[in-house]
Amino acid sequence: MSASSAPPVPDWLRVPADANDLVTSVWPATAERDDHGVLRIAGVGADRLRDTFGTPLYVLDEDEVRAHARRTLAAFRAATAARGVQARVYYAGKAFLSTEVVRWVTEEGLAVDVCSGGELAVALAAGADPARLGFHGNNKSVAELDRAVQIGIGSIVLDSWIELERLSAIAHRRGVVQPVLVRVNSGVHAETHDFLATAHEDQKFGFTLAEAPAVVARIRELDSLAFVGLHCHIGSQIFGTAGFQESASRLVDVHAELLAGGDVPVLNLGGGFGIAYTRVDDPTPIEELAEGIVEAVARECEVRGIPIPNLAFEPGRSIIGQAGVTLYEVGTVKPVRVSDDLERVYVSVDGGMSDNARPALYGAQYSARLASRVSDADAALTRVVGLHCESGDVVVDAEYLPGDVAPGDLIAVPATGAYCFALSSNYNYVPRPPVVAVRDGEARIIVRGETVSDLLARDAGMPPADEEGTA
Repeated sequence: MSASSAPPVPDWLRVPADANDLVTSVWPATAERDDHGVLRIAGVGADRLRDTFGTPLYVLDEDEVRAHARRTLAAFRAATAARGVQARVYYAGKAFLSTEVVRWVTEEGLAVDVCSGGELAVALAAGADPARLGFHGNNKSVAELDRAVQIGIGSIVLDSWIELERLSAIAHRRGVVQPVLVRVNSGVHAETHDFLATAHEDQKFGFTLAEAPAVVARIRELDSLAFVGLHCHIGSQIFGTAGFQESASRLVDVHAELLAGGDVPVLNLGGGFGIAYTRVDDPTPIEELAEGIVEAVARECEVRGIPIPNLAFEPGRSIIGQAGVTLYEVGTVKPVRVSDDLERVYVSVDGGMSDNARPALYGAQYSARLASRVSDADAALTRVVGLHCESGDVVVDAEYLPGDVAPGDLIAVPATGAYCFALSSNYNYVPRPPVVAVRDGEARIIVRGETVSDLLARDAGMPPADEEGTA
C-alpha cells in the first residue's frame, strides 16, 4: 500500500505518553539517552556518530547481533537435544552481509546461508568454513556452482531439474560428491506480505511436494550428488508457530516416503522469524518458536513411526534486524493539512528509499525518534520522508514525534539492520551510506560509504583522471 492510499492515521498508531521514549522491543538493548537527551547506542552518542561519520549512517550494535545469534542457537539446540537430535542454524547473508558480520555470527556458532557468487565471496573472504556454508538461489550460474563445488561448500539447495543436472556434471568433472538439499513448496503461506511469501505453488522457488520423490530418485542415481534432505521456506517476518507446524506435517509425509529409498539425515524448515518494527509488533520469543517447531516435527515423526532427523533453521532478519539503527539529519519541516481536523508534519531527511527500500517495496512500517535531543513539545503526527524525487519516498509512514522537530535535528530509525543496506541503491545518484559498528563506547567503519566521485568513476563517459579539467 502506498503512502497516498494509506489511511491518514493507521489504526494501530496511538499518541505516545512520551514522544521521546525508546520502546525496548524495537531498539537495541544498549539504546538509551544520555544526560542531555542524546540517543546512545552501545555507549556512542548520535551526535558523535554524525560528527565523525556524517549522515545518513547505518549503525550496527555488534553485541546485539552476537546476543541474538547466541540466543537463537541455544534455543534450537536445547529443543532438538531434548529429542536426541542436532540443530544447525544459518545466518541469512541476504539480510546483511559484510566480512565483519560473517565473523561475528560464525564466532557465535552459526553457519551462513548465501545466494549469489558475491555473497559466497564475502563469506569466504571473512574466513568462513566452506563446510558450514549453504548456497540458495533459483538461477545459480555455472560459474557460481563450479566455485561452490571447488571450495567444498557444505550444501547446495537444488531449485530445478536443470540445476540438478548442471551441478551433477560439475561435481563429476571435479571428481567430488556434492551434498544437496531439495527445495520444496509445502503449500503453506505464512501471513505476510505477498512479495515475501515464498511457499506458494505458483512461484519461482523450488519443486512441488509431488515432484520431490522423482527429484530425489534422480539424485540418488548420480554418483556425484549426495541427497541430504528437504528444504522449505514458508515466508518472512513470521510471528507464531502455526504455519511451521502445518508445513512440518506436509514435509514429514514426504520425508517418510523418501526414507524407503535411503537415508534422509536433515530437514531444513527455513525460518523467516519476525521482529518488532513498531511498538505494537509482538514477535514470538525464539525459545517458544524453537520448542513449538521442533515439537511439531517430533509429533509428526512419532505418528509415522520414523526417527526425527537432524534439523536446520534459517532465522533471517531476527539475528540482525533489531541491532541496526539508521541516523538521518533533518533538512526541512513542512506541515500539511490532510483534512479539516488533521494536520501532518512532513519531516524531510538526507536519505530515503535509496538506503531503505522496504517501505516503498512492501509498505513496511517503521518507528522514529529524535536522536540529538529530547523535547517536551506536544506530539505531532509526522511522516518522515526522503530526498528522492518520488512521492513514494517514505522512510516512516506514520509516527508521533515532538512538534518542534527542526532542521539540523537528528532522527533515528530503529530495526534497520536487515534488508536496508542489502537493498540500498544509487537512485538519483545518491551515494550509499557507510556502515558503522558500535561496541563498548567505540565506533568503527565496517563498510565504507560511497562518494559522488566513486559513482562518477564508474561512468565510462568520464575522462581519465589525468585529463580532468583539461580543455
